[in-house]
Amino acid sequence: MAEPGQVPLMLDGGPLRIGDVAWVARANGVVTLAAAARAAMMRSRAVVESQLVDGGAHYGINTGFGSLSRQRVAPGDLRDLQRNLVRSHSAGVGPPLPRDVVRGMMLLSAASLARGLSGVRPELVEFQIALLNAGITPIVPEVGSVGASGDLAPLAAMGLAMIGEGEVFLPNGERAPAGRALASANLKPLTLAAKEGLAIINGTHLMAAQGSLLVHDAEGLFDAAVVSAGMAIDACKGTDEFLDDRIHAARNQSGQRLVAARLRGHLAGSEIIPSHRENDPRVQDPYSLRCTPQVLGAAWDCLGYVKDAISRELGAVTDNPLVLDSDIVSAGNFHGMPLAIPLDALTIGIAPIAGIAERRVFWMLSSFDSESGLRPYLSPKPGLHSGLMIAQYTAAACCNEIIGLAHPASVANIPTSAEVEDYNSFGPRAAAKARRALDLAEAVIAIELMCAAEGLECHRPLKSGAGVERAFSLVRSVTPPLSADRPLTPDIEAIRNLIRARAFTGW
Repeated sequence: MAEPGQVPLMLDGGPLRIGDVAWVARANGVVTLAAAARAAMMRSRAVVESQLVDGGAHYGINTGFGSLSRQRVAPGDLRDLQRNLVRSHSAGVGPPLPRDVVRGMMLLSAASLARGLSGVRPELVEFQIALLNAGITPIVPEVGSVGASGDLAPLAAMGLAMIGEGEVFLPNGERAPAGRALASANLKPLTLAAKEGLAIINGTHLMAAQGSLLVHDAEGLFDAAVVSAGMAIDACKGTDEFLDDRIHAARNQSGQRLVAARLRGHLAGSEIIPSHRENDPRVQDPYSLRCTPQVLGAAWDCLGYVKDAISRELGAVTDNPLVLDSDIVSAGNFHGMPLAIPLDALTIGIAPIAGIAERRVFWMLSSFDSESGLRPYLSPKPGLHSGLMIAQYTAAACCNEIIGLAHPASVANIPTSAEVEDYNSFGPRAAAKARRALDLAEAVIAIELMCAAEGLECHRPLKSGAGVERAFSLVRSVTPPLSADRPLTPDIEAIRNLIRARAFTGW
């Protein structure tokens, strides 16, 4: 349920921000419809209604859909046509999508329709807003969209709840029939008018919602990954010479230079770095330390590309057909490829964040050189206690799965609808893989933070830089030092919860 006193998010036809989506999806942000958007919707609706009586064939308004578009539908059957469309397209399978994803999808659908190019009545968007503000969330099966003719099956499941059918989650998480839930919120099921069923199920709203939440979470992961790399550098008694800004200016890659600057900031004032400048026989650190700016910088640049693509979509209209001035024009804005490729790229960008962190974990635990001052597996008593040995196995297992997930979903095609819809994006599958990869990468970074914190314990009383020490304190706030072997899963999950709460963001 929406919290009292919150400033509403007003749908006025303008673009949303990624933070808006996360706020409504996860923090139950209140939504309202602007008067100007309502007026724009009424103007486009008048165009649709004028064409209902002109005797012509208009796709999705008085015809069938997809490969059935040549079939004319009698005027008396137009409401049945829209209701049947929502029912027949509710064909998804699998467990329900998470509540935040569905709420994000509902918000983006409402925002797109409110831009006044879809020809639907304002009442439809107001109904979606009422569901959001009441905390009623349609149950939407996870699998079913091919990401081309809109996210058809997931959006149809949303539409099914709007007409009082299917199931929903109540604010307390209980499953309930949609009709009963609507009645409890004093809402009557929506009766769809011409084109409105099609407008509900067309659009990239599932992909865009998933992408928005993924970008939001990936930024939190990245921030944690940078500071965990800084912790590992000092835990390994690495040098900071490779962070010299002149090196990164010479490479001319913006992400690389940004990461190097942030690492310098996190390590500034370290007492550990100068403690081994003299008589240290090591000439160079391993790539997993020395090339961190290059690797994480490339991942950051990739994330920037993804964020730009998602942000543009948050101002888009992805329905079909569109009402443009006095014309109704069929086209293909529902196609998901502008999101599918970035979502695939996101998983590819996540892979090196996790991969290079696992290598630093391996280095910290394996004690390749005595100069690091680390005990094997960071064990309090090697042999009697195995220490953090198996944490690296877990990180390796996570990275192996990410490698498989990084194969793009968008590069393979399976036609649908009797080959009228003959090239699909599979963007929702790209998003699902990116979400799984992100979850796994969070575990890897949590493991690195756990190991690096234990490594810093070995160098006490020397302190690291202020940023590293702040991260160390966060880790220690949820996990104690290792004094004897104990199950590590609770420690990893506790640190992962810090990453998910964006505790390492904004420094």
